[in-house]
Amino acid sequence: MNAASNLGDWGIQFYLFFGILLIVGLLLLSIMWKFLSLWFQAFVSGTRIPILNIVGMSLRKIPPRVIVNARITAFKAGLKDVTVSDLETHFLAGGHITEVVQALIAADKANIPLDWRRATAIDLAGRDLREAVQTSVYPKVIDCPSHGGYITGVSKDGIQINVRARVTVRTNIAQLVGGATEETIIARVGEGIVSAIGGSDTHLQVLEAPQRISKVVLEKGLDSSTAFLILSIDIVEMNLGENIGAKLRADKAESDKRIAQAEAEKRRAMAVAMEQENLAKVRDMEAKLVEAQAAVPLAMAEAFRSGNLGIMDYQRIQNIESDTKMRKSIAQPEKGE
Repeated sequence: MNAASNLGDWGIQFYLFFGILLIVGLLLLSIMWKFLSLWFQAFVSGTRIPILNIVGMSLRKIPPRVIVNARITAFKAGLKDVTVSDLETHFLAGGHITEVVQALIAADKANIPLDWRRATAIDLAGRDLREAVQTSVYPKVIDCPSHGGYITGVSKDGIQINVRARVTVRTNIAQLVGGATEETIIARVGEGIVSAIGGSDTHLQVLEAPQRISKVVLEKGLDSSTAFLILSIDIVEMNLGENIGAKLRADKAESDKRIAQAEAEKRRAMAVAMEQENLAKVRDMEAKLVEAQAAVPLAMAEAFRSGNLGIMDYQRIQNIESDTKMRKSIAQPEKGE
């Protein structure tokens, strides 16, 4: 009985131990299943990634599925130089793994020189790498100006010309990091158009040959130090504005007129002041004359007292004065004439 009881206890313990071991195994299998599935997926795809490396990704807070899928995609596309370590490093740096891999594949198929280092640098710089590669394959058209208005220039004959253009550009991958953006292209093209219009002798030359503007602008090398290569500049609309030259000449004539009026007013004021000054001088001389005339009777009286003037001399002087007054009255014309 004791032997049978011991045997039964051993059997129960065995089954209990086996059940616990089975449960633990199922738990470990459920935990490791996602890692095993990713390892098997990479294995059958020809990209061998150690399972411990996959587990380490999870421990480092890196999504293993994203890294594995990106590695498989790159390997199948022929980008065998992109390693798992490169993908992990770029992810930890804050990059976009899937977008970078897809951009590298597109660039490789389109024979665009783009390596992993430059691609990750562009992505970390905040540029949309996929859009940049697409623009390299399919050139982009930029409206100039972008807000829908006109670029206004004035030819040498003073006629204002309003222009709207379209710029066809392609991404310059080599200068995408640190290169100027679309706004710089629009500003430079606008400046070149204004300069080309201003260099034309007449507005008729611009209207007859709009392609001259495009040629002059393209020769300036406006895409230097930018993230784009300018392929063409096309004038899509052109119309005449105001006659700025005539307006400026009219304003200048009005200004000259006001200056001349001011100078004339200044001369008139000086003449009036000089006239008043002369009148003052005349009055001063008249006063002196009256003063001198008043001194004559005094001198005659003094002559009488001193005996230098006699009665007959005085009568003769009176007669001369009377005769002079009579002649003056006869010489004056009558008021009715």
